[in-house]
Amino acid sequence: MYICEKLYTMKKIQQLFSIIFNKSLDYIELIGNKLPHPATLFAVLALLVVGISWLGDLLGWTAIHPANGSEIKVKNLLSGDGLRWIYTNVTYNFVNFPPLGYVLAVMIGIGVAEGSGLFNTLIRALVLNAPKRFITFSLVFTGILSHIASEAGYVILIPLGAMLFYALGRHPIAGLAAAFCGVSGGFGANFLIGSVDPILAGLSQSAAQIINPDIKVNAAVNFYFMFVSAILIVILGTVITEKIVEPRLKNYTGNAEKVVIEEITPLEKKGLKYSGLSALILLVLFSLTIIPENGLLRNPETKEILHSPFFDGIITGILLFFFIPGLIYGITVKSIRNDKDLMKHIIKSMGTLATYIVLVFFAAQFVYYFRYSNIGLILAIKGAEFLKLINLTGISLIVAFVLLSAFINLFMGSASAKWAILAPVFVPMFMLLGYHPALTQGAFRIGDSVTNLITPMMSYFALIVAFAQKYDEKYGIGTIISTMLPYTIIFTLGWTLLLILWMISGLPMGPDGPLYLR
Repeated sequence: MYICEKLYTMKKIQQLFSIIFNKSLDYIELIGNKLPHPATLFAVLALLVVGISWLGDLLGWTAIHPANGSEIKVKNLLSGDGLRWIYTNVTYNFVNFPPLGYVLAVMIGIGVAEGSGLFNTLIRALVLNAPKRFITFSLVFTGILSHIASEAGYVILIPLGAMLFYALGRHPIAGLAAAFCGVSGGFGANFLIGSVDPILAGLSQSAAQIINPDIKVNAAVNFYFMFVSAILIVILGTVITEKIVEPRLKNYTGNAEKVVIEEITPLEKKGLKYSGLSALILLVLFSLTIIPENGLLRNPETKEILHSPFFDGIITGILLFFFIPGLIYGITVKSIRNDKDLMKHIIKSMGTLATYIVLVFFAAQFVYYFRYSNIGLILAIKGAEFLKLINLTGISLIVAFVLLSAFINLFMGSASAKWAILAPVFVPMFMLLGYHPALTQGAFRIGDSVTNLITPMMSYFALIVAFAQKYDEKYGIGTIISTMLPYTIIFTLGWTLLLILWMISGLPMGPDGPLYLR
């Protein structure tokens, strides 16, 4: 009798938890849908900075710079000097915003690689050539690797994962989940430098220059940590899929039509071979510019590699790494027959950036208004003093920032939009506590990734639901969230633990990306 009562009580608690959880998700979706367009949000924030600068000047807000002891005052953007500065710097702010040029350059290479069909074929080859017992591992791994492309992982790999599992007699939603957890849940992790790296690094650099105008943050600043993170996510994603998600789904009883996944054709194999060879040659050539002591892209004065033309121009290297293999593949498979085809792929890729360019225009105004007004610097100094006062530093501070980023990610899907808001506050604040922007950015990327899987605010969430409904019309948002929640919980715990161990070890986050400011 006692055992029955306990079981009944536990069941009631589970039901209550389920109701509260579902209600919370409803509120998150309601609030998220009421948020304005990200571009509008940045325009509003820019105007808000203008108003706060006036108020701060009126109230005499000041702070003492900890580095040189100078008094920092708020610059009023509504004063004569402020209005003249706004009027004359609108174009400058936009054109000189680091993420703009970085992304436009990288997308030329990505456009060729994606438009030629290289990404599509590479993803199919990686998945189809994996042994059946490693198919889950292969899907998660390929999901991580797909971060180098803009949309290939979401549009190609996730439905392919469901199709592949179904073809193998396994539950299609488990395949969808395995691919989804790699593509989106491990978004901050990667084995290569992807298109998001230069965007975040550019924003980090802009924010860090509030404290140190000479500091540089390169696109590879988190590479060491993200490479190890990618290994962790692949392992965790595989285990969660096979030990938790798939057993819960049980056997698929739907009647969806099985789709035959196209094998790689001999011509496509030839294209992969030649494009892979070109990538290898490119890596060798790059190595020859930095490995020899007198290498062309080493620092000509100090002979350093980290502070050298190679890393200063890493965006050019990333562009070429996509452009040349993509071009070779396209020529081989005849998807690029002439210069018109080549330009068509680049133009199509650039066309997808229209929304991003509009977003950047307003984000740039917000960031530079924030910097000019000194609000960011004063807020960082006061925030650092408060954190020191309450003794929240070290590992506890970084973990708190990971959780804050994960929470905000439930409401805002765009990584660059979130970081454009958070970086001007937290990068300078953490710098004043002695932490390098590489650590702050790395912590943000964990939080920015782990809740992608359970928030309807994620850009492709509706698409994932549509993929699932091909196998059963009853599958909806709740199905996806309940399926993906174990990944979010375990990824958060595992990835945060990795960051803690990384901080204890004192290892750098990436090239020229130490944990602490020297």
